[in-house]
Amino acid sequence: MTAAGEEPTDGLSDKLARLPRQPGVYIHRDADGKALYVGKAKSLRSRVRSYFQSSRGLDGRLAIMVAKVADVDVIVTDTEAEALILENNLIKKLKPRYNINLRDDKSFPYVCIKNERFPRVFPTRRLFDDGSIYFGPYTNVKSMKRALSAIRSIFKLRTCNLNLTDEAITSGKYSVCLEYHIKKCAGPCVGLQTEADYNQTIQQVQQLLNGKTKGLVALLRDEMELQATKLNFEEAATLRDQVEALERYGEKQRVVTSDGVDRDVFAIAIDDEFGFGCGVVFNVRDGKVMGSQHRSMRNLGDESRGAILRTFLERYYAEASFTPDEVLLSDDVDDTDAVAELLRERKGRIVKLKVPERGDKAGLVRLVSANAELQLGELRLQKEKADSRVPHVVEALQKDLRLDALPRRVECFDISHLSGTNTVASCVVFEDGKPKKKDYRTFNIRETADGTPDDFRSMREVVARRYRRLLDEDAALPDLVVIDGGKGQLSSAVEALQEVGAYGQFPVVGLAKRLEEVYFPWDTEPVQIPLASASLQLLQRIRNEAHRFAITFQKAQRRRSTLQSELTEIPGVGQKTTQKLLTELGSVKRIKSSTLDELATIVGPALAARIRSYFDQDGSN
Repeated sequence: MTAAGEEPTDGLSDKLARLPRQPGVYIHRDADGKALYVGKAKSLRSRVRSYFQSSRGLDGRLAIMVAKVADVDVIVTDTEAEALILENNLIKKLKPRYNINLRDDKSFPYVCIKNERFPRVFPTRRLFDDGSIYFGPYTNVKSMKRALSAIRSIFKLRTCNLNLTDEAITSGKYSVCLEYHIKKCAGPCVGLQTEADYNQTIQQVQQLLNGKTKGLVALLRDEMELQATKLNFEEAATLRDQVEALERYGEKQRVVTSDGVDRDVFAIAIDDEFGFGCGVVFNVRDGKVMGSQHRSMRNLGDESRGAILRTFLERYYAEASFTPDEVLLSDDVDDTDAVAELLRERKGRIVKLKVPERGDKAGLVRLVSANAELQLGELRLQKEKADSRVPHVVEALQKDLRLDALPRRVECFDISHLSGTNTVASCVVFEDGKPKKKDYRTFNIRETADGTPDDFRSMREVVARRYRRLLDEDAALPDLVVIDGGKGQLSSAVEALQEVGAYGQFPVVGLAKRLEEVYFPWDTEPVQIPLASASLQLLQRIRNEAHRFAITFQKAQRRRSTLQSELTEIPGVGQKTTQKLLTELGSVKRIKSSTLDELATIVGPALAARIRSYFDQDGSN
């Protein structure tokens, strides 16, 4: 691993030296291969190496991330716009911890144009990567229903899920249904409508969903007049009805500009106290607001407003189906090259991104900013309600244990060893009755002088280490501490708390396994809680989680010790070389299967030959 701002060493340093200068995507990974951060770059070499240069000032979130980086994967692309699309897909797939988290509003509905012959148009909340086209998400369900209602009243589209292959249609497999008789469908299932004609209708539906009603009305009006001149009065009347329905639909949209330019207007609102925010985009088509979307943002760290808005822009246009003529922003954004290139490729010309300072455009941005602040207020209210809501089981635990305060944060300790060796301890944390796994901790316990297990001494050590550190860092203390064990383990924990000066700042209890009795330091007799009570079940669940976590860590330590001892049996291979091999290759199995050249790049040719010879003689390869 590499500290932020320090030059990386060994294999990672060699990889950084060989990075290409082309655009692409990079993935920072930890020692376990888990993705920490996904980013894009115009030059992979410059961008990735900058994370490890002392001259670069990283915010707290990224500094912590860089300290955990053990490996970097890169994917080269032809353009930065391609890198933007790939970055968005990888973030969704890998869910890296240190990227800004934008909630995709998956609970909101979309309008889907299905990828099939004679496509159906329908609402959905599930998105599939099957080539279908999705419009949305619609944060206002009424506007989606209004659009669907307009589509069904204006256009003749099928609603059945029949498999309309050429063979099925020509063989007369299907017959027309009620939709055809009431003139809601043109009968493609029996060959009464060609695929080309149907697809032309789908293109008009896309225009409507993109808000381009003005051009669509003009197109249909021209077709109506043409049919009238040909004396096709019935078709002309149908087109007239469609034009009138489209005009009624367009009249319901709010007019915000008179120039008819298609714009997307972005604004963000940030809550620095809670570290989250909200982004809002208004879609203006033909001068009218045709829809809006909002995304909640978390894991913002110390990112600037411009960087947060840039992330919102890039993620939005990586998936957007329509490219506007102009993009208005609430804040200045640095480095918009990737999104500008993407928009130019899709539009065929430059799309301006600007922050208006006066006039109607500035007023429009203020309107969107006000909506972003409103949405942020809703998020803040939800968080405050969630923070103030106390689960019944927590209230029951307070009552059954006769505690002065609600035990909203509970910490529990357990000791695990194997016949006195590989002794470890675990500390698990529950908040409001639920595990908070990011706060879990494990401890390696110093062995006793004679190597015999001593759970009491081990408990004293781990409790002292835990709360000495919390007090030194002035960190939040728990509302309740649970010790896995009876009076002996509890007494050891109390001694440790007295030693570090934490005793009396929170209650501590012991949970004995045999009769599930709860011990307090000041009581000689245990407290009996009914076996069927929710509070005892919560204590059992916390205790069992601490036991599971301790055993998992103890097994991992034993396995790591076994693997390292196997490698250190090779002459010339010590602990540092073992760690280097495991960091680069991940496992002893990979080391065994590596070629001589692969090993030589890590430990040099002489030692590589010795390792290869050892495993070849052992018959392990």
